[in-house]
Amino acid sequence: MRLLIRLRAEKNQCYDFLYHHKMQGFIYNLLRDSGYGKLHDKRGYKFFSFSNIFPIKDMEEGETANFIIASPDRSLVLSLKAALDDVDVMKIGEMSFDVVGVKELEIRLKRHLRLLTATPLIIRIPERNYERYGIPENERKARYVYWRPKYSFEAFVKQLTENLVKKFNEFYGTDVGINELFERFVFRRTTATNVVIGGRDHVMVGSMWEFIWHDIDGIRRKIIAFGMDTGFGERNSLGFGFVNSR
Repeated sequence: MRLLIRLRAEKNQCYDFLYHHKMQGFIYNLLRDSGYGKLHDKRGYKFFSFSNIFPIKDMEEGETANFIIASPDRSLVLSLKAALDDVDVMKIGEMSFDVVGVKELEIRLKRHLRLLTATPLIIRIPERNYERYGIPENERKARYVYWRPKYSFEAFVKQLTENLVKKFNEFYGTDVGINELFERFVFRRTTATNVVIGGRDHVMVGSMWEFIWHDIDGIRRKIIAFGMDTGFGERNSLGFGFVNSR
């Protein structure tokens, strides 16, 4: 389930590309007085994702923009919607917006499906798999490396699939096993995003994609629909891996 939040710029302002932790904090603050007040402290998956504020550009006072929050947890989304009813102004760093509308969105997937990443998709290759995927010795780091196009495509597909299936099983309490979740991949570009975590700057390497299925049904369809709400890949609660249907 998704919420489309309609915004209006309160002033002339530059787009803040370091919005990730600020937007995450805004969402946690909305949930503070709900049954999800301790979500911030939960280890592991948070089961929500969000878009960037779009369109991505500097704005003049009165210009409109949009923002989407998504989660497979309907109760969480409705808690956010209720909290937003009491929000007149949304401040994200130096950006400031009037909240002019909130709308629920339900996504229905077609059998012929095309998805686009709206925010970078983060995939990490764990240290234990360096040999398996031929990560060069001089590029190996402690714990993990971010996937890049020069690394094994098999590693990307495996980590992406396992991550999404693991999240699905944890959320629904199931034990689904599936190896071929995706059908066709169209690589767009590599990204490097500065993110503040715990007061320190980090550079997260990601990638932008188009995913295509010619006839998606059954459990694959359920998992992909789930992924559209919880996010693809890693760091979803920081705004990475948000996808839209085309």
